[in-house]
Amino acid sequence: MDYRTLGASGLKVPALSFGAGTFGGTGPLFGAWGTTDAAEARRLIDICLDAGVTLFDTADVYSNGASEQVLGEAIKGRRDQVLISTKTSLPMGDGPNDAGSSRSRLITAVEQALRRMGTDHIDLLQLHAFDAGTPIEEVLSTLDTLVRAGKLRYVGVSNFSGWHLMKSLAIADRHGYPRYVAHQVYYSLLGRDYEWELMPLGLDQNVGALVWSPLGWGRLTGKIRRGAPLPEQSRLHQTAEFGPPIDDERLYAIVDVLDAIAAETGKTVPQIALNWLLQRPTVSSVIIGARNEQQLRQNLGAVGWALTPEQIARLNQASAVTAPYPYFPYQRQAGFARLNPPVV
Repeated sequence: MDYRTLGASGLKVPALSFGAGTFGGTGPLFGAWGTTDAAEARRLIDICLDAGVTLFDTADVYSNGASEQVLGEAIKGRRDQVLISTKTSLPMGDGPNDAGSSRSRLITAVEQALRRMGTDHIDLLQLHAFDAGTPIEEVLSTLDTLVRAGKLRYVGVSNFSGWHLMKSLAIADRHGYPRYVAHQVYYSLLGRDYEWELMPLGLDQNVGALVWSPLGWGRLTGKIRRGAPLPEQSRLHQTAEFGPPIDDERLYAIVDVLDAIAAETGKTVPQIALNWLLQRPTVSSVIIGARNEQQLRQNLGAVGWALTPEQIARLNQASAVTAPYPYFPYQRQAGFARLNPPVV
């Protein structure tokens, strides 16, 4: 396993990490992702550790805390072998303080997460969404307190816009608060919006990307192709409404190229889609999920080899989209590109 430095930190993380959204699954979204119990989770974690995957990502909102609880049970006796990443800020109830990143909410959320996972510290805490109702100074000063207390080792964010992240970094620098070292983002051959602003920001400010849904919300598994109905067992029947909108013709064009490269390399479609991400700028770790051992072992096959530059170029071309304003001039006009050379 390749290990990479996480942003502007000294923490080394594996190129592939494991997403525990399938652990303890309940409800229409997480129940469709998977219902892995503690015994099954221990087996999956065994396989991960054997392969060098040491980072496990979860969130309090995943099955209303059940994912964190199952993860905690599955790592008992080997806490020192793993890195735990979890997230908070999204609603965990209907009360006025059950959501957001206020001092009250963050302290309560961290204490509850520590209890659920049976640990005394979280290696990486990420804010799951930007809280426009709480001053950034309050958020960062609270995180600073939790880091100084030893309950958090590093902090990051997820699903922030460029200005959310840049303003937060500037305030952290001004006051000496902990800087966000990670940004957990949606990024895939199907969803390349991350490249327009957040990737250049990550390069400039040294914020590492942790990639969620790297297979395009389950559409790059190799099971969806032009002219064929959605497989009956596909979780997309239950989860498509929760994910990003997809242009079917663009999806099929990408899958056509993935199929061709699979024939050339002997690799599977998911392995190729994951390997493409592993070669992108700023990517520290790609979060893979699995409902069973077979899926996990297949995804682990995305490392240990590399696509050729020519194959990457074909995937880039098939998945390219025109960015919205103000980004498209920098992609399409030489004068703009001269002042701001593309990063990819």
